[in-house]
Amino acid sequence: METTSHSIKVCKVSELLDGQSKCVQANGKDIAVFNIKGKLYAIDNICIHAGGTLNDGAIDEEKCQVTCNWHGWGYDLATGKCITHPRQDVFTGTYPVKVQGDEIFVEVK
Repeated sequence: METTSHSIKVCKVSELLDGQSKCVQANGKDIAVFNIKGKLYAIDNICIHAGGTLNDGAIDEEKCQVTCNWHGWGYDLATGKCITHPRQDVFTGTYPVKVQGDEIFVEVK
């Protein structure tokens, strides 16, 4: 059975400034959307370690990473890879982001 994706409207481009993040809900999960130097990223808004939210974590724009405020677990926003875990195969979900006109959308399945 094939799962089709659909777009979830996040906000207007002008409402998510550089260095900011926003949380949206789609298909029963929270997704964090980040604007890093004009590039948009979307990841699951939950730290896989202990369930902290990532949209309010510390953003490192130079490294394109976010760090969970609860216990310091860090994630690469482009890949979802947990950069602070010793195993190389620990990831959180990522989602494609697109801009149509002046609106930001996240593609979810």
